[in-house]
Amino acid sequence: MSSKVMEETERVKTKEEEEIWSWGAGTEGQLGTGKLQDEHHPQLIQYSLSSFCPISHLSCGGAHVIALTLGGRVLTWGRGTSGQLGHGEMVNCLHPKSLESLEGIFITHASAGWNHSGFVSDTGYVFTCGDGSFGQLGHGDYISRCSPEQVLHFKTRHVQQVACGMRHSLVLLKGDTEDLIYGFGSGKRGQLGISDDKQKLVSTPQVTLGFENVKIKSVTANGDHSAAISVNGHLYVWGRAFCRAPDVYRPRRVTTDLLFSQVALGWNHALVLTCDGEVYILGRYNYNVPTGAQNANMMKHISEDVGVMQRVLDFDSTKVVQIGAGAEHSAVVTADNGLVMTWGWGEHGQLGLGDTNDQTGPQVVSLIDEQSRKPCVGRVYCGSGFTFVVRTHTVNSSF
Repeated sequence: MSSKVMEETERVKTKEEEEIWSWGAGTEGQLGTGKLQDEHHPQLIQYSLSSFCPISHLSCGGAHVIALTLGGRVLTWGRGTSGQLGHGEMVNCLHPKSLESLEGIFITHASAGWNHSGFVSDTGYVFTCGDGSFGQLGHGDYISRCSPEQVLHFKTRHVQQVACGMRHSLVLLKGDTEDLIYGFGSGKRGQLGISDDKQKLVSTPQVTLGFENVKIKSVTANGDHSAAISVNGHLYVWGRAFCRAPDVYRPRRVTTDLLFSQVALGWNHALVLTCDGEVYILGRYNYNVPTGAQNANMMKHISEDVGVMQRVLDFDSTKVVQIGAGAEHSAVVTADNGLVMTWGWGEHGQLGLGDTNDQTGPQVVSLIDEQSRKPCVGRVYCGSGFTFVVRTHTVNSSF
């Protein structure tokens, strides 16, 4: 190689660029576009987050979004009428805004519920804000808060994760031999898992039953559902049951030989991802699909336990690396160049397909020219009626 070619080669470096896209329901500013309108096509909103990138995590709630940066900073935007944005006021916010009250605290995990939010620091403290009328903030009362306050029940314990549902919250504490999950808020459908009977409102965190000697990888909440995945890949569900089955008041392991890595909860369904990159679904999985061949081609029935679990067959030819679930829509990212696919309820454009139609099976969302952006890694996050995608791609940069 000539010295001139070598010099030119040295001038060409690779770097990673991040793109953030949103679409769907946007009338309360949750898309971060600065507009109060639904978007049927994906909208690139990187410009409003460029000074904070890269984004390490997003959580989408009823109509608000929480973003975490690699540096532990917190941004929130969208609906704020219950104080869930944490900015000290109860108003909506159209653009991502730094959460000043948590400045100087390194936040490692966050969760957006229907109208409340939870944050976990690197020191194991948990903070909550927003609607507290069901006790879901965990402060021992039913008062809403417009700025994050530390949940003092855990002030001497090390919290790892928080999960916010519609009216309840879960907290995961890691231990040496076993982990503990706490629940607080509404327990009407069993979503707290703290008793064998109904618990309407609980404002002080209570230990969720059934996890003795179990190491927990993650906890998830949405609607009136709760779920957890153990370190060894077992799936546990509790709360409102799927397919009109009786509610589950104590966490129950889904009986199957499959091992799971992720679970995403909607209002009437749950997506689960196996360690082998296959997608299964619990509960209502499509819209207006007649029984017969079309239904059979999409799903393969495998289990009667805790409702019906079925495999989504459309992904037979590729593996899935990440899943997301909104109120009534689903999204996945495939291993092939971070391809995003959606299906389900589409009334607000949350499928990103350019219309408001429902879809009975996964459809590819067109974001950019796939051929010019290799390699690409995508992450998908779903709110109740909207969707976010964070994509990282490698580009050549000349110096």
